[in-house]
Amino acid sequence: MLNFVGSNRITQMNWQQLISSKRLGKEGVKAGPTERRPEFQREYDRLIFSSAFRRMQNKTQVFPLPGSVFVHNRLTHSLEVSSVGRSLGNDVGSELLRLHPDQAPEADFQSIGAIVSAACLAHDMGNPPFGHSGERAIRSYFSEGKGQILKGMLPPAVWADIVNFDGNANTFRLLTHQFAGRRKGGFVLTYSTLASIVKYPYSSNLCGTKSKFGFFTAEREDYLRIARELGLTEIQCNADGVRFARHPLVYLVEAADDICYEIMDIEDAFKLRLLSYDEASQLLLDFFPADVQEQMRNAYPGCTDLNDQMVYYRSCVIGALESACVKLFIDNESLILSGQFQGALIDHLPEPLQQAYARCQKVAVSRIYNCKEVTDIDLAGYHIIYTLLEQVTEAVTHPDKAYSRLLLNQASSQYELRADDLSTRVMAVLDYLSGMTDVYALDLYRKINGHSLPMV
Repeated sequence: MLNFVGSNRITQMNWQQLISSKRLGKEGVKAGPTERRPEFQREYDRLIFSSAFRRMQNKTQVFPLPGSVFVHNRLTHSLEVSSVGRSLGNDVGSELLRLHPDQAPEADFQSIGAIVSAACLAHDMGNPPFGHSGERAIRSYFSEGKGQILKGMLPPAVWADIVNFDGNANTFRLLTHQFAGRRKGGFVLTYSTLASIVKYPYSSNLCGTKSKFGFFTAEREDYLRIARELGLTEIQCNADGVRFARHPLVYLVEAADDICYEIMDIEDAFKLRLLSYDEASQLLLDFFPADVQEQMRNAYPGCTDLNDQMVYYRSCVIGALESACVKLFIDNESLILSGQFQGALIDHLPEPLQQAYARCQKVAVSRIYNCKEVTDIDLAGYHIIYTLLEQVTEAVTHPDKAYSRLLLNQASSQYELRADDLSTRVMAVLDYLSGMTDVYALDLYRKINGHSLPMV
């Protein structure tokens, strides 16, 4: 049960307010007369044509970037999550329209699929290079590395932001922050899409030991404006921190990510021969009762290609999980709207889906996330990010040094690395670093260490 500061009254969020086409940075401005695309379709298009989205093709998802076998990177993962998210949103929207016909058209249920799809597309855009090891390396640099020297030089709230650095909060910043020379409102996305991305709607000083939070101090006011406009349940907002209940569509974005992350990792592990065909196929078949498993095995008797069979099993599992999550959302709509629903949708799966999903998680930890190919990325990523952070942080704290000027000239002018305020400069370092691809980070690391020269 959520603890509502200063009140025992539980407020119910409402769909008419939750689905809003108001855009950050262009409040009150409507689309031009020649714009024929629906408001929320414009979100998807704007994101997919952005350079920040394209850069994800060179960012690690779990496994190293592809050699002879093409596995998922951040971009392909995000496209697949967006596809599943669209299905979840469309199905939930149809069910809500059936259940609440009196709320239409004020509550634009038919746009839920487009909102969730766009939010899914953007959900990983703020992640740094080298997968989750990149996030851990940034946190570690400031909490236990040479970055500790900055603790007494920064406001406590900013220090809490950087020692708990999280890709989710950085995504919100990337999409909303006005970088130098750029337009107000960042990507100028709708309030509903932006709120649907924030999985952890609270400030960094409330995240405890999990290092998961929704927005940096610099974006606090933007998040407050969005949350209050949409009528998100306010749990706490004072000097001790900010906390809101989630926007209901966050649960669908999270479910799409959970489904794709776990199931596609099993398929990738099979392609990389970390799991045998029998092991991987049985993990997927176990989502279904014995009679359905037999039907699936015999569905395409002429198909002897093991990769094709795996694709079929994987698609069946995704379909089953999508349907289950839609039902869970609708069955718990009242709890979700009151901010009382606990955990993720995937945590409440019925059997046999729940046990099968748990088995996939267990195998992923023991056989995939700790395999040599992945841990090698962790080791290399840590060292590369530590080195870059050390060098660029030194440059912004001592910008008058000759080497500092040389290094800062490598960065785009959109990053405020020369701002008067140290907090702004340190956050700009994280903007610069998290915007790098794995390849760019490795290349800059080599140049800094004198291992890469243009003429060699």
